[in-house]
Amino acid sequence: MTTGSPDIRNTDWNALVAPYKQPSFWRAAIQLVTTALPFGALWLLMLWSMDRGYWLTLVLSLPAALLVVRMFMFQHDCGHGSFFTSRRLNNLVGATIGVLTLVPYRYWRKTHAMHHAGSGNLEQRGIGDITTLTVQEYLGLPRLKRFFYRLYRHPAVMLLIGPAYQFILKHRFPFDLPRTWKREWRSVHGTNLALLLVVTAMWLLVGIDRFLLVQLPITLIAGSIGVFLFYAQHQYEDTYWRYREEWNYYEAGLEGSSHFMLPRTLQWLTANIGLHHIHHVCSQIPNYRLQRCYDENPEFHEVTRLTVLQSLKTLGMTLWDEDARRLVGFRQLRAIRQRLAGAGTAIKPTKPEAVPPTWR
Repeated sequence: MTTGSPDIRNTDWNALVAPYKQPSFWRAAIQLVTTALPFGALWLLMLWSMDRGYWLTLVLSLPAALLVVRMFMFQHDCGHGSFFTSRRLNNLVGATIGVLTLVPYRYWRKTHAMHHAGSGNLEQRGIGDITTLTVQEYLGLPRLKRFFYRLYRHPAVMLLIGPAYQFILKHRFPFDLPRTWKREWRSVHGTNLALLLVVTAMWLLVGIDRFLLVQLPITLIAGSIGVFLFYAQHQYEDTYWRYREEWNYYEAGLEGSSHFMLPRTLQWLTANIGLHHIHHVCSQIPNYRLQRCYDENPEFHEVTRLTVLQSLKTLGMTLWDEDARRLVGFRQLRAIRQRLAGAGTAIKPTKPEAVPPTWR
């Protein structure tokens, strides 16, 4: 796909996606029931399995975690107002699922909306997305901040330590959340209170040690899978990053969001989120209508496709090369330095105001 192609800017995307935007109460309700009941059964089976061997408990934690990921996708749709027709029902279900996923609903909804509004915009980084620096910005950082950025982008931190911190700790105490976001803070406090009640009840019913030995593996695995899905849907070689004057919403959606081609079972467990380019063109399409939208509209076919194996290779792509307009890895920095030196380009942040505050 050619960046800035007339097809993207001249297509009436609103008209194209309009037939798929209507939520269905019954389809949403069936999705909830057919996901929540198996999860509950698996949770009880894990509890039972602890007396037969904890290895079996850990084996069962993987399908249970995948069902939590699916539940989060329902929470995600609720946040976009696309799961149920009723706004009140979306908010109620989204907030309830947030207790299971450890994600305060209104807090996440606002930051995620900001991600959609500025995805691919180099001047709107830092909230609701994975921080990505340009090559120039990275080279212009002090050595210590370069080290921390490398650490932040290391796969072990991104997919193991980071998700555990994000879901278990940061969502409990989001100190970077502005105090003026009153509803979002109430969501954080309400979720924390609900979690306290759930943990206390499970402590009394099954014991805190048994509860944590069942729930923690589910939470950690689900968090890692969720972060990896988000990562693979935006971080790949020919993704889309532009400064505001060049940025276009639909180009960002189609060129900066991948079609993550998952096996049928995983596509079901992730509620079609792999069709991420369609979701970024229109976030009001429910997950249960994304596949039909893709099948009926060839306009959505010519995008970056990633298989599971190909997505693993994206973990080494960490910096945006503005000249080549592609993501590159740290290993390519030497060649890029030589190119910049040969062109007489000074190594300094090209637009310091665009760099997320943590890395300035």
